[in-house]
Amino acid sequence: MAPRAYPWVLHVDLDQFLAAVEVLRRPELAGRPVIVGGRGDPTERAVVSTASYEAREHGVRSGMPLRIAARKVPDAVLLPVDHEAYTEVSTQVMDTLRGLGMPAEVLGWDEAFLGYDGDDPVTAARRAQEAVLAATRLHCSVGIGDNKIRAKTATGFGKPAGVFRLTADTWFDVMGERPCIDLWGVGSRVSRRLATHGITTVAELAATDPGLLVGEFGPRMGPWYGDLGHGRGSAVVDDTPWVARGHSRETTYQHNLTTAEEVAAALQELVTQVHADTEAEGRPVLRVSLKVRYAPFFTQTRSTKLPGPTRSREEIAGAILALAAGMEPGREVRLLGVRAEMVMPGDGGSAEHTPVRGRI
Repeated sequence: MAPRAYPWVLHVDLDQFLAAVEVLRRPELAGRPVIVGGRGDPTERAVVSTASYEAREHGVRSGMPLRIAARKVPDAVLLPVDHEAYTEVSTQVMDTLRGLGMPAEVLGWDEAFLGYDGDDPVTAARRAQEAVLAATRLHCSVGIGDNKIRAKTATGFGKPAGVFRLTADTWFDVMGERPCIDLWGVGSRVSRRLATHGITTVAELAATDPGLLVGEFGPRMGPWYGDLGHGRGSAVVDDTPWVARGHSRETTYQHNLTTAEEVAAALQELVTQVHADTEAEGRPVLRVSLKVRYAPFFTQTRSTKLPGPTRSREEIAGAILALAAGMEPGREVRLLGVRAEMVMPGDGGSAEHTPVRGRI
C-alpha cells in the first residue's frame, strides 16, 4: 500500500536484542550479565554492540570499549557478534509484524514502526508483543504516539517488555524537564552546542527563538531541532521494501598501520569485500567514501563521485586509493573503512552528489 500518515504510530523495539538472541541459544546465560561485541575478546580493539540488562546495571553501554566493559563487570559473559544469527531472527520478527495487518516500516535489526488506524492502539501494541513472543520467544517494548517522534520516544518509557503512550497532549508533562540529549536525534555534540545558549531541557528547546536555532544549526537542521523540542514530526509509515543505498566495510586493526604499504594492502582487502557486497546487489557503484581513524582516536572521512557508474573492482579501488593519497603522512592508522554507494533502482545513475574535500 502507498505510504500515508496514520492517527497512531507504534514503535516496536526488541529488548536487549543481540543479548536476548544469545540467551535463547544458551539458556544457561539467563540472568547473567552478557556483553556482545567484536570477537568477544576484551584484549582486542572492539566496542560493545549490546549488553543484557544485568550488565547495564553496572554501567555497560553500547559503543563502550570492550576492555572497559569487561573491567566494569569481571564476571560477565563476553560473546562475539554473530551477524547471520541476528539477521535470521530479525527477519522472523519483521515477517511476524507484517503479518499483523498493519504496514510495517523496518528501521533496523530490532525495531520497526507500525501504522494503526483504529481507536485502541494499546490493544494493537499488546497484540504485536504477543505475536513476536509466540514466534521468536523474544520480548519487545512498544511506544505509541501520534507521530514517529513521540512513538520512538515513548518506547524508552515502556522498557522492558512494556507499552507506553505519548501524544501532543502529554509531551511536555513527560518530556519537558528532561535533558535535550534524551530526544531522538540529539547526541552529545548537539546537546553541548545547545547548552552554550542556555538550552538544557526539552521545554527550553521548544521555547527557543527559531532564529537562534537557524543561526546555530542552519536553515534545515535549526527548524528541525525546534520541532523536535515540541515532539513534532511525521506520522507517515512507509512499508516499501527497503533497498540498500550502499555497503560499507571497516576494520579496527589490533596493531596500528604505520606505512603506506600497509594502508594500501588493507584498503585493497576492504574494497574486495565491498565490491562483493555490491555485486550481490547487481547494481553499479556511483560514489565511494574512505574513513580513516588515526591513533589515538581522531576520525576523518572523504568521498568522491566516480566518473560514471561502474561494477569494476579496479575502478573502485583506484578511486579509494586516490582518496587515500590525501591521508596525513606519518600518522598511525587505527581504523580504515570503505563505503560504496550504488545506483538506486530507477534513477539511471543520474543522482548528483557533492564530493567532500579536504585532508583525511
